Amino acid sequence: MTVRHTDLGLALFHDEFLQDPHPLYARMHAEGPVHRVGGSDFYAVSGWDAVDEAVARPDDFSSNLTGAMRYQVDGTVSLLPLDSLGSPTQALATADDPAHAVHRRLLVPHLAAKRIRALETFVENTMHALWQQLPAGTPVDWMAAVADRLPMMVVCDLMGVPAEDADRIGAWAYASTQILDGRLNDQTLAAAGTAALELAGYIADRLAQPAGGSRDNLLSDLANACATGQLEVLTAQVMLVTLFSAAGESTAALIGSATQIMAGRSDIQCRLRADPSLIPTFLEEVLRFEPPFRGHYRHVVRDCELAGQHLAAGSRLLLLWGAANRDPCRFDAPDEFQLGRPNAKGHMAFGKGAHFCVGAALARLEARIVIDHLLRHTSWVDSAGPGRWLPSLLVRRLDQLSLTMT
Repeated sequence: MTVRHTDLGLALFHDEFLQDPHPLYARMHAEGPVHRVGGSDFYAVSGWDAVDEAVARPDDFSSNLTGAMRYQVDGTVSLLPLDSLGSPTQALATADDPAHAVHRRLLVPHLAAKRIRALETFVENTMHALWQQLPAGTPVDWMAAVADRLPMMVVCDLMGVPAEDADRIGAWAYASTQILDGRLNDQTLAAAGTAALELAGYIADRLAQPAGGSRDNLLSDLANACATGQLEVLTAQVMLVTLFSAAGESTAALIGSATQIMAGRSDIQCRLRADPSLIPTFLEEVLRFEPPFRGHYRHVVRDCELAGQHLAAGSRLLLLWGAANRDPCRFDAPDEFQLGRPNAKGHMAFGKGAHFCVGAALARLEARIVIDHLLRHTSWVDSAGPGRWLPSLLVRRLDQLSLTMT
C-alpha cells in the first residue's frame, strides 16, 4: 500500500491506516521521528529514540491525560478536553511521580510474580469453561467467545468482585475506552462517557460496601487506603476504572492478535504445535508486531524540543508504540514476523520506564494459557474470514475474528 497523504499526522485517522497503519509508520520513519497533526497542537512521535527520550523526560512531558485528538468531518483535528494537570483523577497510568509511585505500590502485591503464579490455575479453569461453551462444527467469533471475556473474568477475580458481573463490567470497560478512539461522533462519545460513569458508579458502590469474607483482593486494599487517608476516593475509583479497561484491552488484544497470526501462518502454527515451548517467544514477537495499544498521550509542560522539533507548552504528544516497534533503526526487517528474533523482548508494547505496564506479566500468562489450550485441543485452526480491527487511535484490538477449528 502506498501512502499518498502528505500530512502524515492526519493520515493516522484515515480508514485504510486505522486498519493497517504499518505503511504509514514506514513513511513516518523515512521522513522523521516527530510529525505535527494537521494544524493542531498535537504531535505524533513515531521514532524509537524519540519515544524513548519522551518517556525519560517526565518533567517536560507529563503523563497526565489532559486532552485527546478528535477528528472532524472537515478533515481537521480538534481538542477533546479531559482534565487538568495534577488533578486527583490523574491516576496510575496518567499520574506523574510522586502520586504515580504511591498508586503503583498499592498494586504491586497483587501483580507480583507469586500472585501471578497463584492465578494460573484460575486462568486455566476459566479457559476450560469458555472452551466448553464454544459451539461445535461452526465458525466461532474468537473475540466475543474467548479473547474479550477471559481477561475480564480474571481481573474480576483479582479485584474481588463477583464473577457474574464480569460481562457487564467488560461491556462498560471496553465502551469507555472509546473516548480516546479519535474518530467518534457525538452519539458514540456520549455512550462512551455513560459507560465510564456506570463503571465508576459500580466501583464506588463496591468501595463503600463493608468487606465480607476474604480481604485478599485489590478492591479491599484500595478501600483501606481510602479509609486511612492514603488515597482519595475519587483517585481509587479512577484507578479501578483504568485497571478494568487496560487489563481487558491489553490482554484481549494480545490474545486476538496472537490467534490471528497463528491461524494465518501455517508455518508458525506447525512450529508451535511441534514445540509448545516456543509459545512465550512467539507472544513476544506478537507484542512487537501488533502491540495492544497504538499510542498514549503526553502533555508538554514547558517550551522545549524533541528530536529537533520545537514544542510549545500546552501542546500534546501521541507516543506511537506501534510505530516505534517497527522502527528499522531498532529492528532488522521490522515488518517481518520472525519467531526467532534475537531481541524478542526489546519492544515497547507495554510502554517503558516508570509507566511500564504493571499487569504485563498477567497479560503474558493469560495469552500463553489460551494459545496452549487452543493448540492442545485442536489439530488445526484456520481463519474463516479476515478479522477487522477497531477503528481506534488508542487500541490495536480485533473487533471480530472468525475461526474454524478442527
